[in-house]
Amino acid sequence: MSTYSSNAPINQPGLHTLQEILTQTEAWRGALRVVQEKQAALLQLWREGAFSDVLVTGCGSTYYLSLILAPLFQSQLGVRARALPASELLLYPETLLPTTGRTLLIAVSRSGTTSETIQAVRVYRERNGGPMLHIGCYPEAELAQIADLALVVPEGREESVVQTRSFSAMLLAGQALVATLQDGGTLPATQPLIERGEQLIASYHELARHLGHNPEFGRFYFLGSGLRYGMACEVSLKMKEMSLSFSEPFHCMEFRHGPMSMVNEHTLVVCLLSEQAREYELAVLRDLKALGGHILVLSEQKVNDPAIDEQIILASGLPESQRTVFYLPILQLLGYYRALTNGQDPDHPHNLTAVVVL
Repeated sequence: MSTYSSNAPINQPGLHTLQEILTQTEAWRGALRVVQEKQAALLQLWREGAFSDVLVTGCGSTYYLSLILAPLFQSQLGVRARALPASELLLYPETLLPTTGRTLLIAVSRSGTTSETIQAVRVYRERNGGPMLHIGCYPEAELAQIADLALVVPEGREESVVQTRSFSAMLLAGQALVATLQDGGTLPATQPLIERGEQLIASYHELARHLGHNPEFGRFYFLGSGLRYGMACEVSLKMKEMSLSFSEPFHCMEFRHGPMSMVNEHTLVVCLLSEQAREYELAVLRDLKALGGHILVLSEQKVNDPAIDEQIILASGLPESQRTVFYLPILQLLGYYRALTNGQDPDHPHNLTAVVVL
C-alpha cells in the first residue's frame, strides 16, 4: 500500500476521502469474492431469463458506472444494453422500456436507499415485470432486500460523501458479473489485481499531487470513448464535487466539435486512451497540444508521442474490458489534491449529501 496514507498531516482536510482512495484495493477483494460466491445463482438467472435487453440504472456516480457496464454487457454478451438515469426511468418509462423481449434491470446504488432508484425499480416492475439485480454496498438496504439477486460489497462502504472506494468496488463487481455470464467465465486473479492497483497508487501518487496543486490549471477536460466515456464522466465528477473546479467529460473525437475552443495554456486534458481507436485519439491530442493544452494520458502501454506531457502506464496485462478499474485511484487523487489547492474539504463537499432522498 502507498506510504502516502501515513504522511498526511493530522489536521489536513479530507482525510477520510484520502484514506478511502488509498485503501480501495482492499474492497476489490470483497467485490470479486461476492461474485464468486453467487456465480451459480447469477448463471441460473441469466440462462433461465434468456434476456434480450439489459437496462443499467443509477444516479450520479452510479449512473456513470452504468455507462461503463452497459456497453460491456452488449460487447461481451451480445444483448441490447442501455444505461439510464434512474430519474428518467421513473418519469419517462414509456420512452425507455423495451416493448418486446425479456428485460433484466440492474440497479446500482452505493447506499441502496436512493429514492429515485427505488422508485424507478417500482415503475419498472409495474410496467415490465422483469427481474432486478442490485449492485451496492449495504446488505440491509431496501434495494438489496427487494432485489431478485444482490451483489453487495460491504468493504466498499465509506464515511465520505464523494464516492471513491465504493465506486471502484461496485465497478469491479459489475465487471466480474459480465465475466461470469460470458460462458461461465473465469474471474481475474484477485491478488495480482490488487497488487497492480497498489503499485499504480505508489508510482503515480506524486504525479497526482503535482498536477492537482498546479495553480496554472483553470480548466479540466476528461476524454474517453466506448466504455471509457462513463469513466471520463465519473472522474470529471470527482474533480467537480471535491474541488469545485471547471471540469467536463467528452467523447474523445467529439471534443473537436466545439469544446476544443475552450482549450488554452491553463487547460489540463486527461485522455483515457484506447487501443481500438488510438490513432484517432492521438490526433485529437495533438490538436489540443497545439492550442496550448497540457496533456495527461492513461494507457496500457507507454505511448511515444510529443503531444503527451505526462502519462500513467497501467501495464495491467488485462484486456480492455477488465482494466477499467485501474483508471480510478490516480484520477481520484487528482481531484483530491485540486480540492486542497482550492481551499475545499473533500470530506464535506459543497451542497452535497451522501444520499439523495426525495
